[in-house]
Amino acid sequence: MDCFFWKTVTHYFLHLVFPVFIALIFYRENWKKTYFILLATMLVDMDHLFAHPIFDPNRGSIGFHFLHSYYAIAVYFLLLFFKGNIRVIGIGLLLHMITDFQDYHLWCH
Repeated sequence: MDCFFWKTVTHYFLHLVFPVFIALIFYRENWKKTYFILLATMLVDMDHLFAHPIFDPNRGSIGFHFLHSYYAIAVYFLLLFFKGNIRVIGIGLLLHMITDFQDYHLWCH
C-alpha cells in the first residue's frame, strides 16, 4: 500500500466516519441530526468550483480557497462560542479544515 492510498483513506475517514464518533460521544440524544449537520459542513468545498483547475493535488486548500481562508477559519472558531446547532456547524467546519490541512501537509505529494 502506498502513501496515496493511506492519505485517501485517512481523508475520507476524517470526513465521513470520525464525525459519527463526535456525534455519538458529545450529542448522543441527537446523534443522527448532529451527524448530518457535520456532513453538511462539507458543502464548504463548493468554493473549489471557483478555482482553476477545480482540483489540483499539488495545491493545499487552506489559505487558497476563500471558504478555506484564515479569516473564514477564524469565523468558524468563533462559532464554537454559540450554543446548539451553530456550535455543531463550527465543529464540523473546523474538523473539515483540520482534515484538509493534514491531507496536504502531513502526507506525500
